[in-house]
Amino acid sequence: MWIKRIIWIVVGAGLLFFAGMRIYDIQQKQVDPSATKKKAGGRVVTVAITEARTGKLKDVLLLTGALKPKEQVDVTAKVTGRLVNLNFRIGDAIQQGALIAELEDDEVQQQVNRATAALSVSRATLQQRQAEKANANAELSRAQSLLDEGLISPQDFASSKTQLEVVDAQVEVARAQIDQSDAELRELKIRLTQTKIYASLSGYVATRFVDVGAMISPTTPLLRIVNLSTMVTLANVPERNIGRLRVGNSAQIEVDAIPGESFNGRVARIAPVLDAATRTAFVEIDVPNPSNLFKAEMFVRIRLDTGSLREAVLIPREGLVYKGTQPGVYLVEGDRPVFRAIETGLTRDDNVEVLANLDAGTKIVGRGATILEDGDRIKDAGPGAVVEPKKADAPAKQSENSAEPVSESKQSTE
Repeated sequence: MWIKRIIWIVVGAGLLFFAGMRIYDIQQKQVDPSATKKKAGGRVVTVAITEARTGKLKDVLLLTGALKPKEQVDVTAKVTGRLVNLNFRIGDAIQQGALIAELEDDEVQQQVNRATAALSVSRATLQQRQAEKANANAELSRAQSLLDEGLISPQDFASSKTQLEVVDAQVEVARAQIDQSDAELRELKIRLTQTKIYASLSGYVATRFVDVGAMISPTTPLLRIVNLSTMVTLANVPERNIGRLRVGNSAQIEVDAIPGESFNGRVARIAPVLDAATRTAFVEIDVPNPSNLFKAEMFVRIRLDTGSLREAVLIPREGLVYKGTQPGVYLVEGDRPVFRAIETGLTRDDNVEVLANLDAGTKIVGRGATILEDGDRIKDAGPGAVVEPKKADAPAKQSENSAEPVSESKQSTE
């Protein structure tokens, strides 16, 4: 009896094993239907065969940066005082010369009044001294007549002359006091005008730093005004490229916040000194902003035309495939596609630059390369033929050989 039980156990275990294998095969076919095709010897795929060629490249530097206002000012007061009025808030438009803020001016106004009165006193003193001078002149004239007639001594005449000189000096002192009082009054009036703060440029209020009632000094900013009519972006250009740039070179600007649009810019300035650590130089690019679409600190992508051409090996973009993250192409060897890894550079329109591991004139698979799988054979569709994309089993291998988008490198084709 125990022998029969062992036999039944062995038979049952075998049945369970074969049932499990059958279920596993069914699941694998559902996950990867192409697996059975591969075992059958691969497919014959119709493709377009092309070749790598030599073409001209226009050097275009691809850079990134952030937009900044071409003009930006932090408004500060020239004197210390308490803020009693602030007329603008964030986002307000402001014109050059507009009254921005006012400081408390009671004390300065009182000083102006006192200086005005002191000036009036000085002027009255001058008038008094001038009258005394006229009287001294008359006394000297009488003394001269009496001296001529011998009625007074020379000593009395000399005393009258000295008195005139004293009055003359007093007149000059009075005039100097007027100049001094006038200068003090002008200084106080300047301080009084400095309690009112005006805009030094037109633009928009970007930041408001203080509120009414704050005690401010010449080091305390009130507002930040930015002029957005022209924006600038600074980009770091590598040392190997900086020599090819010139002021006036054109640039195409793409703003992530405004997708689908491109804007024109131009190189305005090139730094004369490289950064010793990064071996790059700053390039300033002006970007007109007449419609105020741009805001400060927007992220931008810059295509900077250097104006030079060179030759390079090019392949059609549809012939570029990826295995993992490795770009490559399928070489044509008889009716078999053979993957070859390459190093890519520029991608522009329908062309991809090949930097290494592929020579011009080499035959490669063009249209249809992205649907090939390991073990497939190929058939040339001929020029102008339409290659149908893989349908049923496309998802199974797309992650391995799909032509992923290639980011543009530092040059573009022409």
